Amino acid sequence: MTKVESDIDIAPFIDHALLNPTATSEHLKKCCEEAERFQFATVCVYPYFVHEAAILLQRKQPKVCAVIGFPTGATTSAAKLYEAQEAAENGATELDVVINFSLLKSRQTDKFHRDIAKICDETGLIVKAILETALLTEAEKRLAAEICMDAGVTYLKTNTGFYGGATVEDVRLLHELGKGQVGVKASGGIRTYEQAVDLIIAGATRLGTSRGPDLIRDRELQDSQDKHD
Repeated sequence: MTKVESDIDIAPFIDHALLNPTATSEHLKKCCEEAERFQFATVCVYPYFVHEAAILLQRKQPKVCAVIGFPTGATTSAAKLYEAQEAAENGATELDVVINFSLLKSRQTDKFHRDIAKICDETGLIVKAILETALLTEAEKRLAAEICMDAGVTYLKTNTGFYGGATVEDVRLLHELGKGQVGVKASGGIRTYEQAVDLIIAGATRLGTSRGPDLIRDRELQDSQDKHD
């Protein structure tokens, strides 16, 4: 790793995820404290925890991001819209929305567009469309990105982490397709500081991970070792 790469501060890129279904309020409190300590961009939580997270982070820098239709995207459009609107009312300022893969793969493009566009239009929040790139062909990635951008999303997101992790290749592709109009969120399987840096260099403007504090400590350890070499 070059010195320039080792100097990258990854903390502002991180959406600090707490998406373990057995998480409790104590886990959420710790997650929010870590997000504030390290100055992460957001905490990313299930809708159930949005209101509590918003209270814990009131007047603090990290924002609250809610996952919608997570992790399969297979709920109805009406259910997703209600979930998104409720999350907005409870204090979320960003939404990570799982696309409907069935609509994409069956080329029901009008319905696919409406599924995302209604959430963008009616909440007015930052929307990150989760494409689950591990499940898509390159042609499907391109089609999904094009439709989601037309629908008004703010970011294209690689994965939920349930079916595969973010790759440099996918981030580069989404960055290319975004043409500077939208951000790219790399998510899934980010386990080291070096990996996080590689994804940022490839074009990621957000990183979704539950390992944010470990990645920061990983960098600090490397810096300490470099000083002693």
